[in-house]
Amino acid sequence: MAEILQRDGTWIFDGDALRLTPGRDRNVGLLRRELGELVVPLRALAGVSFEQGKKAGRLRLRLRDGADPLLQATGGRLAEPHDPYQLLVESDRYGVAEYFVDEVRRALLLDEVPADPVDAYLLPGPSVPLSVSAGDGTASFDGETVRLEWNWKTEEAKAAGGPRTLSVADLEGVEWQPAVGLENGALRLRPRHTPATTPPKYDPNAVELWGFRKDPLMALVAAAVQARLPHPATAASAATAAGTARPQLPGPAAEGDHDALLRRLRELGELHRDGVLTDDEFALAKQALLKRL
Repeated sequence: MAEILQRDGTWIFDGDALRLTPGRDRNVGLLRRELGELVVPLRALAGVSFEQGKKAGRLRLRLRDGADPLLQATGGRLAEPHDPYQLLVESDRYGVAEYFVDEVRRALLLDEVPADPVDAYLLPGPSVPLSVSAGDGTASFDGETVRLEWNWKTEEAKAAGGPRTLSVADLEGVEWQPAVGLENGALRLRPRHTPATTPPKYDPNAVELWGFRKDPLMALVAAAVQARLPHPATAASAATAAGTARPQLPGPAAEGDHDALLRRLRELGELHRDGVLTDDEFALAKQALLKRL
């Protein structure tokens, strides 16, 4: 077992998992405090490092791509105080930090943990229900639906539509981005077949963020939703299959099987409307079917 206790937090490694507990120091970010203790399986790690500084050093964990819904939803945009996979180390504990790194690296080698991406989340994401108020609204999530409610600072055209309720089943994605410089941030939900081209200020599926203290907490909502969406690896595989596998044109059918042919004709029409079949492919398939009716 390896353990390091700091004002910034406590990290414990038992050989199978790392237990990351945020400290009580005032410099610990709000997101880390709200997220609480994290248990990271060894198989979710891609690496660990320690960087020395003049006054303090830093332990960093690098997770395998796709292992954590929080990192997936935030895209690596969490600032230093809020990143749960960093730990500030005081100079008199550098030796302990180096020993901690050696123990984790040894376990990764012995267990032959690969550093390549994973095809399923290895961390569960934030617990639900949860509700966060920041920017121009409040986002609440119960594990199945997200509810967006607006406040007095919301743009009138956006608030006029009233509260917004979206089912996870109707979403294809979610993302969180912080305010940077003069650019505002956002928690943005992406319903299926709805392009995210509207600025968050006017988008009824987004909460606009202005760089205030509670903005990072919206990342918890994004992560909790992300954990319940199909894993990106699954979605990518499905998209690849849809783009490469073309529907088969009708083959020989039993004479007089008009019902089956009519059903196939309806199916082809739906594939054409959904954009799976091109105009030429649909016309060719339709002509072949009509000749057999």
